[in-house]
Amino acid sequence: MDSNVLKFLAFIKTVEYGSFTKAAEKLNYSQSGISRMINDLEKEWSLTLLERSRSGVKLTSDGTMILPYARSLCEAYEKLQSQIDELQGLESGIIRIGTISSVATHWLPNIIKAFQKDYPGIDYELLLGDYTEIEDWIKEGRVDCGFLRLPVTPELDTIHLDRDRLLAILPENHPLAKLDKVPITALCGEPFMLLEKGAKAEISEVFERNGLTPRVHFTTWDDYAIMAMVESGLGISMLPELILKQNGHRLAIRELDVPAYRDIALALRDRKSASLAVKHFLKYLDYRNA
Repeated sequence: MDSNVLKFLAFIKTVEYGSFTKAAEKLNYSQSGISRMINDLEKEWSLTLLERSRSGVKLTSDGTMILPYARSLCEAYEKLQSQIDELQGLESGIIRIGTISSVATHWLPNIIKAFQKDYPGIDYELLLGDYTEIEDWIKEGRVDCGFLRLPVTPELDTIHLDRDRLLAILPENHPLAKLDKVPITALCGEPFMLLEKGAKAEISEVFERNGLTPRVHFTTWDDYAIMAMVESGLGISMLPELILKQNGHRLAIRELDVPAYRDIALALRDRKSASLAVKHFLKYLDYRNA
């Protein structure tokens, strides 16, 4: 990569992760190397881009003004590199993917394994987040594509992949475990473990659509923490079916008496302008259940 572009990328990643050390890990550079590149930019431009402290780094007002231009330059460089890769054949490149944990665990290994077999020179960067974060990352260009749930902002290009049921989860010896279908009203009578983060929370929406309010005793975006707590008898919950595949916990998993699901899609800014690597990656989405 061009040395000047690498300096801009070091600046961007340091802002994104709030740390020279974390940015260095992502870019496979030393912490001192990342710090030196940003110092070079500040000296060259006679500006202070970042405020340094023991807790990390944050943008100065000058840095805030510069950041969008640095991002645009790096995105343009990536498009240039993608075009070169396309002319030379798909022998190298990187695909940056935003993903929710259930997709990262159960779909992406199969997709990437099949893709890697045909295109071993492609590298990957996976960013784990919630629906709101992933949607923002796609719009900002931080990732090339992302797995999230529909609906999304109309400006994004989406590929619908699957309808994932939402299921009740209970301790194995729970009285409701005797039922084939659990009434959603029954989930409001006991301590509820809520999977939620960000503005787009499908579990809460199910209750709202039915005019119900659960007795939420614990809220987290860690689905495995919720399964462990339910297994321990601390409460009950509702989770997407994809999360519950091969979960390893002793749970009673039951359907609800009302339709409840999430529609999972892959989203990107524009399929037509995507890099050659991403365009080929899209052809391998059907391997998710291999």
